[in-house]
Amino acid sequence: MRTNASAPREFTGRHMALVMVLFFGTIISVNLTMAYFANSSWSGLVVENSYVASQHFDAVTRAREAEQARGWTLATDYADGVITVDLKDEAGKPLYPKAITATVGHPVNGNFDREVTFSRRADGLYAAETDLTPGRWEAKFTVEARDLSPWHQAVRFSVR
Repeated sequence: MRTNASAPREFTGRHMALVMVLFFGTIISVNLTMAYFANSSWSGLVVENSYVASQHFDAVTRAREAEQARGWTLATDYADGVITVDLKDEAGKPLYPKAITATVGHPVNGNFDREVTFSRRADGLYAAETDLTPGRWEAKFTVEARDLSPWHQAVRFSVR
């Protein structure tokens, strides 16, 4: 009885080199992809001590939900050393709060934090002067309105 089976192919050094290139190429590709996403998506610390923050989580969540229910919107722009703020109510009408302040700094480095106070301009926008270097910045706004608790909004932006 005769079978038509061919002899098994020999595993050569070329095959081993190909296996090694594919194996390490896959690992390196996955690591580079994960490093890219980790570097481009992680924006910094949210709280310094997570345990302490967790003790106030429910109260802070209720306060933030009440703030969001107001329907206020805050649009910002930065150009020529001036941050401008356009604050509107739920109907899209300008708001005239008692005060607008912000802590401006890098999301991951508190050494560059600075407090700025905004003043109303003739065009209805609020503005504050501060010199920002190129990079990623975050402004944590506090709006003090008459007869309401303070309203908070954090805005991240890039300076080129």
